[in-house]
Amino acid sequence: MNGLAGLTGLSGPQYFLLAGSFLIPLGSFAVLPFMSVLLHEQLGMGLGAVGVVLAIASFVQFAGGVVGAVVAERIGLQRTMLVALLVRTAGFAGFVPGLAHPVAAVTALFLVSCGAALYLPANKAYLVHRVADEERPLLLSASGSALNAGIALGPLAAAPFVLSASAGLFTAVAVLFAAITVGHALLPVEATDHLPEQEKEGADAQHPPRRREKPFAGLPVLPFAVTVLSVYVFMFFQHYLAVYAVPRTSTEFYGLVLALYAVLLVVAQPLLSGRIARMPYPRALRLGFAALAAGMATLALGRPAALLAGALLICLGEIVLFLKNDLEALARSPRAPAVVFGHQRLAAGIGAFASGVAGGEGYGLAERSGHPGLFWAAVAVQCALLPPLLIRALRRLHPGSATYH
Repeated sequence: MNGLAGLTGLSGPQYFLLAGSFLIPLGSFAVLPFMSVLLHEQLGMGLGAVGVVLAIASFVQFAGGVVGAVVAERIGLQRTMLVALLVRTAGFAGFVPGLAHPVAAVTALFLVSCGAALYLPANKAYLVHRVADEERPLLLSASGSALNAGIALGPLAAAPFVLSASAGLFTAVAVLFAAITVGHALLPVEATDHLPEQEKEGADAQHPPRRREKPFAGLPVLPFAVTVLSVYVFMFFQHYLAVYAVPRTSTEFYGLVLALYAVLLVVAQPLLSGRIARMPYPRALRLGFAALAAGMATLALGRPAALLAGALLICLGEIVLFLKNDLEALARSPRAPAVVFGHQRLAAGIGAFASGVAGGEGYGLAERSGHPGLFWAAVAVQCALLPPLLIRALRRLHPGSATYH
């Protein structure tokens, strides 16, 4: 596919999945960012308990992708997406009684997280099922852009209603997910052995059938480990920019930074997808981590212009690293795409969990010192030093798995 023009030749199911990639996070992020408010302020749970619940739910959503991949191998991609959406719809509906009962709210949250773990590997795999390798970067980047647009708009759309009309909001989201579920039920089951013989031979020559194996067989060690590291350093920005930026600027300026970040991510990722796909993996890692390091170091200056510039540099690093790691994992693994994306979700979960554990203490220490900018300087140093150290360690431990293609 050449640039965005490649999106004009997609199939009906692919267009539907791209639309779903926007609508699903739009509905999800109309609710999930406000869970701490619901659990703490409306249901009276302590902040410590709220933190534990949210941390476990996030880990389930990411790490459960491995289970989702196994399910997809057993029952198929379309059926897995359908089951996942039924679970998520039940979860969002469960938030309505959860407004008065903490157990119901926590149960609903875990249903939503389990549904996401099941859905995402199967969704990505269905999107690129039996397409040519050169078509995958644009499809995956367009899906990522749609997802990020939904993530950005969901909280904005829900903010006026989340406290004043919570039951109505949760009901509307449940209805949205029910409609999306019906759409997925109408998707064709992905083609396997029922293709015409000539077409099947051509497809199998490019993507031969893969036998079912143990969940972690064929794990591509290098992109898995680099994904862990990429998400680890990136999530410092995701978790702690607000608490750093708002006191130095305003909530309005912070909102502007997030809006411009989302616009750049949505627009640039599909435009750059072909170039990122052709870029050698070592160059992509150098460029991506250099952009993250430069962005984190710029944030340390603390001025409004530096906060905006740093965020946009970090956005560039995210675009390069996250897409390239997925493409490299697909290229290196002998497993089905659903399994590969499940592995990548697990890697993201490990990175996010490690970042959450390290970041709270790190930012608190920097803030107590009176120089919170030191936190971002320390993250920038990690962006510069950890990638070569990781690759060197992998070469010693797994000599054949840490080579570049």
